[in-house]
Amino acid sequence: MDTFPGERTVIITGAASLRGIGRAAAARLAREGWSIGLLDIDGDAVSDLASALRVEHGVEAAGVGVDVGDEPAVRSAIDELERGLPPIVGLANVAGVSSPDPYLELPEGEWRRVMRINLDGVHHVTHRAAESMVRTGIGRIVSISSVSAQRGGGTYSKTPYSVAKAGVIGLTRSLARELGPHGITVNAIAPGPIDTDIMGGTLTEERKAIMAADLLVGRVGTVEDIAGAIAFLLGADSGYITGHTLNVDGGMYMH
Repeated sequence: MDTFPGERTVIITGAASLRGIGRAAAARLAREGWSIGLLDIDGDAVSDLASALRVEHGVEAAGVGVDVGDEPAVRSAIDELERGLPPIVGLANVAGVSSPDPYLELPEGEWRRVMRINLDGVHHVTHRAAESMVRTGIGRIVSISSVSAQRGGGTYSKTPYSVAKAGVIGLTRSLARELGPHGITVNAIAPGPIDTDIMGGTLTEERKAIMAADLLVGRVGTVEDIAGAIAFLLGADSGYITGHTLNVDGGMYMH
């Protein structure tokens, strides 16, 4: 097993949404003793969340507002977090946008908007965080993909989203090869239907039932389901897992 630092920070992107995966992951990782660095377009919300995590869990935490699609701003934001927190050991790339428009009806700029946040943003944050992990000699990177990437859509979001999330899987595999010699593991998670607002708003019970009909476990997933998977792949026990895409999808896609 890797020697895992007791003093360690995880960077989490996209934690502002009250019902989102990023916020659930932040709470879960704070409970497990991680210091928390939060990045989100809503700087006030992540600053408030960081304060709440410090009070509730007694950990170091800070939040910075940043557009993950803006590479220079990302680098500055992580520089700022790094100055006030323990060494960066973990990264959870959660920030993302949905895209329900059919391919033949894509609004102008929609393709680029989705790629900029869902793929370019993952690259920008990962590139900067990996530089710090290389200096530390250990790291865990986890990025949120989607079952949509593996099935070619068939979910709420359509083609641009599926393509970007497929790119996340390709990036994960390539980085696992390149960063492995530096003690860094790189994995992805492909969620199935999860009850978050990125699915077009709060799911009604009727909509949950329709989605659950295709799932072997008989229910739609929760943000805590994904937060648990993130915590495992970022943890000390996952050092022999890299380049992997973990499906947390209730059995929607088996491969």
